[in-house]
Order: sequence, then C-alpha cells, then structure tokens
Amino acid sequence: MSTRSRIEWTETTWNPTTGCDKVSAGCDNCYALTLAKRLKAMGSAKYQHDGDPRTSGPGFGVAVHGDALVAPLRWREPRLVFVNSMSDLFHAKIPVDFIRRVFSIMEATPQHTYQILTKRARRLRRIAESLPWPPNVWIGVSVENTDTLSRTDDLRSVPAAIRFLSCEPLLGPLPNLDLDGIHWLIAGGESGPQARPMDETWVLDLRDQCVRADVPFFFKQWGGRTPKAGGRELQGRTWDEMPQTNELAGTA
Repeated sequence: MSTRSRIEWTETTWNPTTGCDKVSAGCDNCYALTLAKRLKAMGSAKYQHDGDPRTSGPGFGVAVHGDALVAPLRWREPRLVFVNSMSDLFHAKIPVDFIRRVFSIMEATPQHTYQILTKRARRLRRIAESLPWPPNVWIGVSVENTDTLSRTDDLRSVPAAIRFLSCEPLLGPLPNLDLDGIHWLIAGGESGPQARPMDETWVLDLRDQCVRADVPFFFKQWGGRTPKAGGRELQGRTWDEMPQTNELAGTA
C-alpha cells in the first residue's frame, strides 16, 4: 500500500492516514483535496466518505488505516518515504496511540528513511516527547509566509535527527529566517489552475540564506498550471541538495 512518487525530494509515499482540512493560506488550493476527489470517483476505498459514512463529499475526511501500517515491513529495498502525502499525521483527529503505532513501524524498519511534513506544529511539539525518534525519521513543517513562522520554533523543540522546512507553496518573502537547528529547506511554487505566483526574489533570498547558514537547499518547482509547467531551474541550474544523514543521524 505505497505509491512510487513523482515528488522530486522523495521516492515513495505511504499513507497510514488520509484526509485533512485547511489551517492556513498554503492550504487554499490543496493538491491532496483535488486528488482525493478524483480517487473517490475512481472507487478508491480510502476516499469514499468524509469521515462520516452518512455523508457524501470529496472523500477527504480524516481516517486512519490500520491495514496500511505493515506496508514498510514488506519493502525489501531501502526507500525514501514521504509519510502521509494525503494527510497530516498530527491532525487533532488522529489518535496519539495511532501516531505511536506509525512511529513504531518506522523504528522497526531502519533500512528506510521517513519524511514527515506537518502544518500542526503545535500538536507535534506537545506530543514529541512521547514518541520514539530513531535517526531514520525526519520531521518538517510547512512555512509558506511570515504568518506561519512560529512553526519553526515548535519544530526546533523536536528531538529528531533531521528537521526541515517546506516553503511550498511559497506565498511571500521570508527574510531573516532563523535556520538554527534546521537541517534542510525545500522551496517551491504552487501548481494547479488557481496557482498563485511566486516572485523570484523570494526564492533567491531563501537560497542565499541557506548558503550562508550551510543548510542544504532544494528547489522543487516554479509551479504553474501543472507542477512541471515552470520547470525547476533557478538562475540556470537546479538545486537538489539533501541533508547529510551520516553526519547528522542521532543529533538533536
């Protein structure tokens, strides 16, 4: 129960939970909601209701899927795994016990590297101490504009080997970003029919801040009507830097 991913910074997606709702401006044109509608129309069992079987809707109600937990145990070759591309593991409706089960599977499969991304940074901070943090688990928060900068402070308190920021969709400049305790930064523009434009100066400033702070920088896309519409080059080259896990594993 995994999907080989087209997301440039990962290899595989694994969705032990599905569904979400909007919490900030970065959610306004959510790709996962659009995809959930399509999967529901195709008859995918995970997306047939909105968390309440009596209602109909886009099929994006928060739900947990215990049968999906064991999938990584069956993967023979090591994989870079994006956890919950169709949800947010730290959503308030996901029980802490289930989150612990997800972490137990990740801890039991050290051959894989797991990338978790959340907008619920405050809940992450509250329950982080009750979770195991093996070196193969990376944790990141979405920071799309200055209104969401507080998420970086919550992230810094988490004892993960790799902590990262996803500045996608980048909706405004992020000057003087505090990169202390951050091991990786991803930046990218929005895609889809309603994609909001991204200014080149915003991206260049993030790149320069990362270079000065010696933080690996990954430029995912310019965005546009489709993810590939604007390409991936920034001033004539691509930026595909990744964390140096051998050096950082086990540090907080």
